[in-house]
Amino acid sequence: MWIVIGCAVGFAAYFVVRCLVFGLYTVDQNERAVKTVFGRAQRLRGGATASVDGADDGLDAEQRERYDYPALRVIGPGGPYFKMPWERVHKVSIATETVNMAYDPEDAGANQGGTILEAVTKDQLNTGLAGQIRYRVSERNMYAYLFGVSRPLAHVLGFFISVLRERIANFEAPKIAAVEGEELADPATVSGVSINDLRKNLRDLNDHMIKECRSSEARYGITLDASLITGIDPPREVDSALAAINTAHNHVSSEISLAQAEADQKLEQSKRAVEIETLNAQAEVEPLRALAAQLGELKKGGPDALAAYLRYVRLGLYDKAEQVFMGVRP
Repeated sequence: MWIVIGCAVGFAAYFVVRCLVFGLYTVDQNERAVKTVFGRAQRLRGGATASVDGADDGLDAEQRERYDYPALRVIGPGGPYFKMPWERVHKVSIATETVNMAYDPEDAGANQGGTILEAVTKDQLNTGLAGQIRYRVSERNMYAYLFGVSRPLAHVLGFFISVLRERIANFEAPKIAAVEGEELADPATVSGVSINDLRKNLRDLNDHMIKECRSSEARYGITLDASLITGIDPPREVDSALAAINTAHNHVSSEISLAQAEADQKLEQSKRAVEIETLNAQAEVEPLRALAAQLGELKKGGPDALAAYLRYVRLGLYDKAEQVFMGVRP
């Protein structure tokens, strides 16, 4: 009898401690939680998927079908919440984090201790890249992060590095549109060496990486907020040769800029000279036009009006002249 009572009291105590004490949990402000029941994550009603919420941006039709993860019921910050013994709570931090792009979660010693990422350029130069990646866990696609792959960050970094190396290997400097639709290289920004092109177009490279990695949210449940490639260093054996090329390129660019400035100045001076000569010609022609208009008005007054006007003008000239020589009619 006492054994039965003791077992009942022990079971009741275990139930109170296990369910009421250990069954309470809270979620911090920068965290989100997902609850599983017997290992199955709680889903939203109606069979909603992450693609309905727009988390599949950047995927084609085949990839959307492959990464069509279910939308989960996400528990927001607050509490205390209660869970049963057969339920498990998975907490995830959604705070934005920054990591070196050369960091390898599976091997801390890779890529020179996670500091420099190597890549091969278009002209077969092995260059080192330095920079950071800013990322955060996607709240609208928690299934992919928690249950899609075992180590989401490792997959995202591997995906990012593969895209980056492909872009480095095929990178070409932007072209500018010339007259008649022809494309010409800009001499002020392109020197024909891929490392130089990459250095001068870091912003375009970062923008391309952000665009190409939009699908990481649908693939792995991680959103890449920014790609900040800050440095591109050439190999030591070609550093001096590259410096000489850069010096020559800068000299040529300087000469081109000076020539363009001089040509613009001469063109502006020519425009001003044409304007001045035009105004001078107009100043000389305007009195003649006024005189012609005045004579035309006089002619309208009758046949004797013009002769009277000429006589009046002649008398004025006689009054101003000191001597007058008059011809004698035969």
